[in-house]
Amino acid sequence: MTPESKSKIVIPELIVGLGNPEPKYDQTRHNIGFDAVDNLADAWGLSWKENKRFQGLISEGVSPYGNKVRLLKPLTYMNRSGQAVRAVIDWYKISSQSVLVIYDEMDLPIGRLRIRLSGSAGGHNGMKSIISHLANQNFPRLRIGIGKSTGKKQTISHVLGKFAPEEKKVIKEVLQLSTDAVERSLKEGVEKAMSLYNSKQINVDG
Repeated sequence: MTPESKSKIVIPELIVGLGNPEPKYDQTRHNIGFDAVDNLADAWGLSWKENKRFQGLISEGVSPYGNKVRLLKPLTYMNRSGQAVRAVIDWYKISSQSVLVIYDEMDLPIGRLRIRLSGSAGGHNGMKSIISHLANQNFPRLRIGIGKSTGKKQTISHVLGKFAPEEKKVIKEVLQLSTDAVERSLKEGVEKAMSLYNSKQINVDG
Protein backbone atom coordinates (compact mmCIF):
# COMPACT_ATOMS: atom_id res chain seq x y z
CA MET A 1 0.00 0.00 0.00
CA THR A 2 1.44 3.38 -1.02
CA PRO A 3 1.43 6.34 1.40
CA GLU A 4 -1.05 8.07 -0.92
CA SER A 5 -3.57 5.20 -0.90
CA LYS A 6 -3.16 4.72 2.84
CA SER A 7 -3.95 8.37 3.51
CA LYS A 8 -6.96 8.52 1.18
CA ILE A 9 -10.16 8.37 3.20
CA VAL A 10 -12.98 6.52 1.43
CA ILE A 11 -16.31 8.29 1.96
CA PRO A 12 -19.39 6.64 0.38
CA GLU A 13 -21.53 8.71 -1.99
CA LEU A 14 -23.89 5.92 -3.08
CA ILE A 15 -25.12 3.28 -0.63
CA VAL A 16 -26.70 0.24 -2.28
CA GLY A 17 -28.84 -2.31 -0.45
CA LEU A 18 -29.27 -5.63 -2.23
CA GLY A 19 -32.50 -7.63 -2.32
CA ASN A 20 -35.37 -8.86 -4.48
CA PRO A 21 -38.32 -6.56 -5.23
CA GLU A 22 -41.47 -8.67 -4.80
CA PRO A 23 -43.45 -8.53 -1.50
CA LYS A 24 -42.91 -12.28 -0.98
CA TYR A 25 -39.21 -11.53 -0.40
CA ASP A 26 -39.85 -8.87 2.28
CA GLN A 27 -37.87 -9.45 5.48
CA THR A 28 -36.20 -12.59 4.16
CA ARG A 29 -32.51 -13.18 4.89
CA HIS A 30 -31.54 -12.40 1.29
CA ASN A 31 -33.24 -8.97 1.56
CA ILE A 32 -31.31 -7.73 4.58
CA GLY A 33 -29.57 -5.19 2.31
CA PHE A 34 -32.95 -3.62 1.48
CA ASP A 35 -33.77 -3.53 5.20
CA ALA A 36 -30.46 -1.83 5.97
CA VAL A 37 -30.95 1.04 3.50
CA ASP A 38 -34.60 1.38 4.60
CA ASN A 39 -33.23 1.86 8.11
CA LEU A 40 -30.88 4.56 6.86
CA ALA A 41 -33.67 6.36 4.98
CA ASP A 42 -35.86 6.30 8.12
CA ALA A 43 -33.01 7.56 10.31
CA TRP A 44 -32.26 10.43 7.93
CA GLY A 45 -35.88 11.31 7.11
CA LEU A 46 -35.54 10.44 3.41
CA SER A 47 -38.20 9.03 1.08
CA TRP A 48 -37.95 6.56 -1.81
CA LYS A 49 -38.84 7.25 -5.44
CA GLU A 50 -38.86 4.78 -8.30
CA ASN A 51 -36.55 5.78 -11.14
CA LYS A 52 -37.04 3.87 -14.40
CA ARG A 53 -33.66 5.00 -15.76
CA PHE A 54 -31.90 3.44 -12.77
CA GLN A 55 -34.20 0.38 -12.61
CA GLY A 56 -34.51 0.96 -8.91
CA LEU A 57 -35.80 2.92 -5.96
CA ILE A 58 -33.57 5.86 -5.08
CA SER A 59 -33.46 8.16 -2.10
CA GLU A 60 -31.39 11.34 -2.04
CA GLY A 61 -30.51 13.72 0.74
CA VAL A 62 -27.94 14.83 3.25
CA SER A 63 -26.46 12.65 5.97
CA PRO A 64 -26.28 13.83 9.62
CA TYR A 65 -22.71 14.92 8.82
CA GLY A 66 -23.62 17.10 5.85
CA ASN A 67 -22.58 14.64 3.13
CA LYS A 68 -24.66 14.53 -0.05
CA VAL A 69 -25.70 10.90 -0.18
CA ARG A 70 -27.84 8.61 -2.33
CA LEU A 71 -29.44 5.31 -1.35
CA LEU A 72 -30.37 2.69 -3.96
CA LYS A 73 -32.55 -0.44 -3.94
CA PRO A 74 -32.21 -2.15 -7.37
CA LEU A 75 -35.51 -3.52 -8.68
CA THR A 76 -33.76 -5.77 -11.20
CA TYR A 77 -33.71 -8.88 -8.99
CA MET A 78 -30.54 -9.90 -7.23
CA ASN A 79 -28.58 -11.42 -10.11
CA ARG A 80 -28.90 -8.25 -12.23
CA SER A 81 -28.18 -5.70 -9.46
CA GLY A 82 -25.16 -4.39 -11.37
CA GLN A 83 -27.36 -2.88 -14.08
CA ALA A 84 -28.96 -0.47 -11.62
CA VAL A 85 -25.68 0.40 -9.87
CA ARG A 86 -23.95 1.08 -13.19
CA ALA A 87 -26.81 3.33 -14.34
CA VAL A 88 -26.62 5.45 -11.17
CA ILE A 89 -22.85 5.89 -11.12
CA ASP A 90 -22.78 6.77 -14.83
CA TRP A 91 -25.56 9.34 -14.42
CA TYR A 92 -24.10 11.03 -11.34
CA LYS A 93 -20.42 10.49 -12.30
CA ILE A 94 -19.68 8.63 -9.06
CA SER A 95 -16.47 6.61 -8.79
CA SER A 96 -16.83 2.92 -8.01
CA GLN A 97 -14.72 3.39 -4.87
CA SER A 98 -17.46 5.67 -3.51
CA VAL A 99 -20.12 2.92 -3.76
CA LEU A 100 -20.90 1.07 -0.52
CA VAL A 101 -22.88 -2.15 -1.05
CA ILE A 102 -24.81 -3.75 1.83
CA TYR A 103 -25.85 -7.39 1.53
CA ASP A 104 -26.38 -10.72 3.30
CA GLU A 105 -23.53 -13.08 4.19
CA MET A 106 -24.02 -16.75 5.08
CA ASP A 107 -20.42 -17.11 6.25
CA LEU A 108 -21.10 -14.68 9.11
CA PRO A 109 -23.29 -15.65 12.07
CA ILE A 110 -26.40 -13.65 12.89
CA GLY A 111 -25.34 -10.76 15.10
CA ARG A 112 -22.16 -9.91 13.15
CA LEU A 113 -21.31 -7.55 10.34
CA ARG A 114 -18.14 -7.18 8.33
CA ILE A 115 -16.91 -4.17 6.37
CA ARG A 116 -14.23 -4.39 3.68
CA LEU A 117 -12.78 -1.91 1.19
CA SER A 118 -12.71 -4.42 -1.68
CA GLY A 119 -12.86 -8.13 -2.45
CA SER A 120 -14.43 -10.88 -4.51
CA ALA A 121 -18.14 -11.72 -4.78
CA GLY A 122 -17.71 -14.74 -2.51
CA GLY A 123 -20.44 -16.61 -4.40
CA HIS A 124 -23.06 -13.85 -3.92
CA ASN A 125 -25.00 -13.34 -7.18
CA GLY A 126 -25.77 -9.69 -6.52
CA MET A 127 -22.10 -8.93 -5.95
CA LYS A 128 -21.09 -10.97 -9.02
CA SER A 129 -23.38 -8.75 -11.11
CA ILE A 130 -22.04 -5.50 -9.61
CA ILE A 131 -18.40 -6.53 -10.04
CA SER A 132 -19.14 -7.51 -13.65
CA HIS A 133 -20.88 -4.20 -14.48
CA LEU A 134 -18.29 -2.03 -12.71
CA ALA A 135 -15.44 -4.13 -14.18
CA ASN A 136 -13.63 -4.07 -10.86
CA GLN A 137 -14.08 -5.16 -7.23
CA ASN A 138 -12.43 -2.15 -5.60
CA PHE A 139 -15.48 -0.77 -3.84
CA PRO A 140 -16.44 -1.04 -0.15
CA ARG A 141 -19.05 -3.44 1.12
CA LEU A 142 -20.86 -4.10 4.39
CA ARG A 143 -21.91 -7.73 4.84
CA ILE A 144 -24.58 -8.62 7.41
CA GLY A 145 -24.48 -12.13 8.84
CA ILE A 146 -27.49 -14.38 8.18
CA GLY A 147 -25.89 -17.65 9.33
CA LYS A 148 -25.40 -20.88 7.44
CA SER A 149 -28.18 -23.25 6.46
CA THR A 150 -28.44 -26.39 8.58
CA GLY A 151 -28.70 -29.94 7.29
CA LYS A 152 -32.49 -29.57 7.43
CA LYS A 153 -32.53 -26.64 5.02
CA GLN A 154 -31.04 -26.24 1.58
CA THR A 155 -29.16 -23.01 0.92
CA ILE A 156 -31.82 -21.45 -1.33
CA SER A 157 -34.68 -22.04 1.10
CA HIS A 158 -32.44 -20.71 3.89
CA VAL A 159 -31.57 -17.40 2.24
CA LEU A 160 -35.12 -16.89 0.95
CA GLY A 161 -36.61 -17.77 4.34
CA LYS A 162 -37.55 -15.38 7.12
CA PHE A 163 -35.70 -15.00 10.41
CA ALA A 164 -36.80 -17.08 13.39
CA PRO A 165 -38.58 -15.18 16.24
CA GLU A 166 -35.50 -15.26 18.48
CA GLU A 167 -33.39 -13.90 15.60
CA LYS A 168 -35.64 -10.93 14.80
CA LYS A 169 -34.67 -8.94 17.90
CA VAL A 170 -30.99 -9.45 17.06
CA ILE A 171 -31.55 -8.42 13.44
CA LYS A 172 -33.21 -5.20 14.61
CA GLU A 173 -30.10 -4.44 16.69
CA VAL A 174 -27.78 -5.41 13.83
CA LEU A 175 -29.62 -3.07 11.45
CA GLN A 176 -29.09 -0.26 13.95
CA LEU A 177 -25.42 -1.28 14.16
CA SER A 178 -25.15 -1.13 10.36
CA THR A 179 -26.71 2.36 10.40
CA ASP A 180 -24.12 3.44 12.98
CA ALA A 181 -21.33 1.91 10.88
CA VAL A 182 -22.48 3.68 7.71
CA GLU A 183 -22.76 6.99 9.56
CA ARG A 184 -19.24 6.51 10.91
CA SER A 185 -17.98 5.82 7.38
CA LEU A 186 -19.60 9.04 6.19
CA LYS A 187 -18.02 10.99 9.04
CA GLU A 188 -14.54 9.44 9.22
CA GLY A 189 -14.21 7.03 6.29
CA VAL A 190 -14.86 3.35 5.66
CA GLU A 191 -11.56 2.21 7.20
CA LYS A 192 -12.45 3.84 10.52
CA ALA A 193 -15.84 2.11 10.49
CA MET A 194 -14.07 -1.21 9.80
CA SER A 195 -11.85 -0.80 12.86
CA LEU A 196 -14.81 -0.03 15.12
CA TYR A 197 -17.57 -2.38 13.92
CA ASN A 198 -15.98 -5.54 12.49
CA SER A 199 -15.35 -6.89 16.00
CA LYS A 200 -18.80 -6.20 17.44
CA GLN A 201 -21.09 -9.15 18.22
CA ILE A 202 -24.79 -9.21 19.15
CA ASN A 203 -25.80 -12.55 20.66
CA VAL A 204 -28.92 -14.54 19.84
CA ASP A 205 -30.85 -15.61 22.94
CA GLY A 206 -32.77 -18.86 23.02
